[in-house]
Order: sequence, then C-alpha cells, then structure tokens
Amino acid sequence: MITQSASLLESLRQEAVALFREGVAAANPEQAVAAALVKRRAMIDQASRIVLVAFGKAACPMARAAMPFVRGRLLTAIALTNHENVEPVDGVEVIAGGHPTPDQGSIAGAAAIERAVSRAQDGDLVLVLVSGGGSALLCAPASGVELADKVVLNDALIRSGADISEINAVRPIFSRLKGGQMARLAGNARVLSLILSDVPGDDIATIASGPTARPRSSARRAREVLDKYGLWQNLPAALKCRLGQMNAVTNTTTTDFDNVENIVIGSNAISLRTVVGKAETKFGSVVHASDWLGGDVRDAAAELHRIARAAAECDGPVAVVCGGETTVKVKGNGKGGRNQELALCFALLNELKPIDRQWVFLSAGTDGLDGPTDAAGGIVNAGSPDRMRQLGHDPVCSLENNDSYHALACSGDLLITGATGTNVADIQIVLMR
Repeated sequence: MITQSASLLESLRQEAVALFREGVAAANPEQAVAAALVKRRAMIDQASRIVLVAFGKAACPMARAAMPFVRGRLLTAIALTNHENVEPVDGVEVIAGGHPTPDQGSIAGAAAIERAVSRAQDGDLVLVLVSGGGSALLCAPASGVELADKVVLNDALIRSGADISEINAVRPIFSRLKGGQMARLAGNARVLSLILSDVPGDDIATIASGPTARPRSSARRAREVLDKYGLWQNLPAALKCRLGQMNAVTNTTTTDFDNVENIVIGSNAISLRTVVGKAETKFGSVVHASDWLGGDVRDAAAELHRIARAAAECDGPVAVVCGGETTVKVKGNGKGGRNQELALCFALLNELKPIDRQWVFLSAGTDGLDGPTDAAGGIVNAGSPDRMRQLGHDPVCSLENNDSYHALACSGDLLITGATGTNVADIQIVLMR
C-alpha cells in the first residue's frame, strides 16, 4: 500500500468537499424556483387567487423564493419540511414533520396542505413546490389507516433494500394525497408543480410519490413489491385490509390532468454536470462513471472501485464522478446511512485490490443528512480501515452490523455539513494524484 502524505491527503479531501459543495449549490432551490416563475408571470397574473403549498427538505427556501411572485393574489401558503430544515418564511405557515419516519407533524402538515388545496376554485392557481423527502413528510393516511401503520410500512420499506421507485409504488395505495390525488383535490383550478428531483430519470410519478402526477401505482404492483422483499406477512392488519379493498388505483383519463403542469427545476444530473465541469478545471481527466449509481450499496461500491482502479491508469490527476441513490439491506443494529456504508465498503475493497495512487473517496447526500444521522456521508482514503483498527473498531464487523457511522467517526472520516436546504440525491467523488 502506498504511503500517503498527510498534506496531500488533506488537500485532496478539501478539493473533494469543495466539489461536493459545488454540486449542492447547483441545486439551489431559491434560484431554481425564481427562474421558473419568471417564465410563468402570465400564468400567475391570470390567476384569480393563488394557493401555495411546499413540502420536502427544501420547502422553506422554495416557498421564500415564490412569495414575491404570488403575494398580491395569495389565498394561503403552507410549507411542510423536516425538523432540521425549519426556518421562518414571511407570509407562510411553516410546519415541521418527521423524516425519514413520519410523525404527528407530518400528519398535521399534510392535513393543512389538503385543506389549502381543497379551497381552490375555477380560475385559481395551485402552486406546488416539491423537493426530496416529500413522500415521508406528506403523510395523509387513507381511510382505515393510522400513523402507526404508516410508520411500520415506511420503516420496513426503507430497511428492505427496495429502491425508491419500488417504495413509491407502494406508498400511494395508503395515502389520500400521493399518486395524483393532490391534483384531483384541486378540482378545475390550474396546478403548477415545480419539482426538485431526487430519483433516477427524474420520474415525476416517483418524486415524493407523485402527488400531482398522473397515477401509475396499483394494488397489484404494491403487492408485488411487498412480496418481493418479504414484507407482506408482517404488514399491519389495517394495511392488508386496505390493499385487499383495492384491486387497483383508479386510472384517470387524459383530460383529468389537462390543468396540471409538472416541471423538474433541479436534479442530480444537473448537479453532476456542475461537479464534472469544476473537476475538469482542476484535474483535467474526469471519468463520469454513471448517470445514476443505484442498486445494493455493496454492488455499487464494487463497481465504483473497479472504475476507480481503471481510471488510476491515466496519466496525471484524475477525478471519478457519479451520483444517484443506493439501497442498504439492513441486517444489523448499528447506526449509519447508505453513503457512510458506501464509503466504508469502498475503503475495505481497496485493502483487497489497492488503487495504485494516492486517493480520497467522498460519498454524501446533497441534503446533508445521510439516514438517521447528523452526517452527510463519509470521506475515506487508503488508511481509513487501519485507523479504525488502531482505535479499537473492526471495520469489517462494523460493516456487517450496519454501523458505518461509528467506524467513520472513529477514523475521522465522517462528512458533516448540516442540513443544506435542498435534496437531489447523492454525489460520489474519487480524486487521485
């Protein structure tokens, strides 16, 4: 294994963090909302009244950006966000809810949004601002379903290893607002939905479970996902009953959504283009490894490590950049998130097949919160596993126990940024000199 100088490693770490922050900045929710609304002044001016609802981790900055455009015609404005991202917004009722597990605040916020949208009439405009985390936050249980049932379902789905499209194929079945139902609630009012995407392909039916998108989910598809991951047997009775009552979510005709416009204003792909562009100015050789790094976290780590080893054959400084959202099959009782687990797994893989360069690897969530932790992710190098062992942590055992947080904390490799106020999935960066 190559001995890495502390000064070079620190320089690479700083450069990786700086590139990550450039990617986060490219998903600035206020700038994205303002740019979209400037182009739609005519629509705003034609509205008799405007209902503004925002939900997700970027709800507050998105609502703040929209207020100057709608204030003169505003009927009501509500923002529902996670506790870490709560901040006052003049003229907006801000409600805090739980993420990734919904809580009573999520129930209250969803009910307030439901009431607000239902007030819209012909000639009104419902402005919907959607960002990552919106699905868990916007918790409006269907008839016969309680919050406790939704919590059990949400936790089981997150821990199962299901990807976001599979998870969001299940959630609408048990909701009053997901799967296009918010758009229906607006009646004949116009609906403009501005969306920050945190899903592959920017599929609007998947983002926040598609509250303003044409519904595609069905009871049959939900049951397929639940069976695939062995979740049906332990599902609460109320959820089984609900699923049994629905052969399918009612499909709508084409005209049902003629009054709805959904626009993706920020995404992981946009952030990655920014990171790649900035990396090219410093590293020259940049490998854009994947448009969407998904699937099981260990498979993703192995593929990314293989790409990094191949890129190490290039002359001069090299950067490998990708983004997406992996999944973790939780078997242990440790603490961590998918980005921390990806970083730990990458470092351990490198012990078996070392990269013949001095390198650092960063994997982090653009929202600044990786799983139920205060870290955005991790940033490791070739010496990370040895530092863990020297301080009494077995990194292999930590990985098996899904305890990446404590292993990375021990080696000084946690990346803590605080909540960023946006969310366009994750970014991974390998830098080599």
